[in-house]
Parts: sequence; C-alpha cells; structure tokens
Amino acid sequence: MFIYLRGIKTGLPIHLLRMFGTPSIGIFALATDEIAIVPKQIPPHRAERIGEWLNVEVVRTNIGGSVLIGSLVCANTNGIVLPHYVREEEIKAIKDVVDANITIMETKVTAFGNLVLANDKGAIANPKLKKRTINRLSDTLGVEVVQSTIASLPYVGSLATATNKGVLAHPMLQEDEMAVIKDVLKVPVEIGTVNSGVPYVSTGLIANSRSAVVGYATTGRELAIIGRCLDVM
Repeated sequence: MFIYLRGIKTGLPIHLLRMFGTPSIGIFALATDEIAIVPKQIPPHRAERIGEWLNVEVVRTNIGGSVLIGSLVCANTNGIVLPHYVREEEIKAIKDVVDANITIMETKVTAFGNLVLANDKGAIANPKLKKRTINRLSDTLGVEVVQSTIASLPYVGSLATATNKGVLAHPMLQEDEMAVIKDVLKVPVEIGTVNSGVPYVSTGLIANSRSAVVGYATTGRELAIIGRCLDVM
C-alpha cells in the first residue's frame, strides 16, 4: 500500500506521505540534491510525484531485493555507498539515472543509511566502523568523515537527517555532539522529532536542499521545526 497525502496548510514546501501503510517513510527511501531512490514497488506516477516534490530525478529499485533503501544506502551528490549484496540490475538502475561515484562495501556491515549522516560538505559515521571503511566512505562521498555519536548512540544515520542547509537531530543530542556536526557538516543543527514524537528522525523524513517529505503522522509543530531547521520555509 502506498498513499501520498498533501493538504499541508502551513505554506511550507513539505509534503506528508505514507509508504506501505506506515509513516516511517525514511526507512524505504532517500534523497540528495540530484536523486531520490525509492522501492521499485512504488508505482511510476507516484514515484514521479516524489521527484516533483524534491525536484530531483527518481530511481525505482530495491537494494539486494530489499525495500529498506533508506536504512541500507548512504549518499550525497558526490557518491553512493551500497551494501555488498546489492544486485547488478539494481546498480544499473542507479547508473542509468545519475553519474556519481558508486562503491559496494565488501564488509559484514550493511546498514550504511543507519550508520552514516552525510551532506555534500561532510559526514558523521558510527564510531565503531573500521578505519578502512571510513576511508572508503570519504573517497566515495568526497568529504571528510568524522566518527561520532548522536544522543550517545552510534547509529547516527537513523538519529538525524542532514541536507546542505541544516540537520535535524534526536532530541537527546549532546552539546559536544552538536558541535562536531556543525563543524563537519558546516550547517546549523536543531533537535526535533517526526511522526508525533519519534526521535529517530530519519525514519520519518526524506529531505534535500529544496524540500522535505515527512511521515503522515507528523504534527504541525514538528513540521514548523523541520521547515525552519532545513530552511524549506
């Protein structure tokens, strides 16, 4: 089941969405300033609508047969990081739409969307990742990668969403963690939630520098914070 909902009365370029019957849309899709990647099960006309909202080209594919694209893939406009079990036809689907560095990570670690927070200026990564993995991330994304936590937790990609205009992070973000994010990603940082209080921000938010798409359960107050934080007001 896939339903898109508009009807936002705040005047913000933010759109409400559900995928597969859930507001946790960020686990299924991701966006940069050039592309959005969504599961191939999303009908073409609805995938196009997401592309229109974010003003990007859309790739319809799964990753290793999975619809959990937002959890598995890390990307910015420079590069895309994929888990080792990605299929050839899935790589081709991405290459057919965007010209970017694509790296398949031959590691036991697979959920790079949950482990890395990136924009076009820098990246924060799980502090438990090995040095060679950090180096490959840096080479692929074309940015400095610094290992840190958010809310004292290592799964930084699931705890925040970053664009080239701002970062929305878990409400328990520590001051020293905020300082690291500001320094590395070079954008303002705010705290907030999605989907009526969910602190794992990226699970309910897909965004780039132009617009944001959020889970349909996101409240008006949360929308206002997202709009201000990501500068899509």
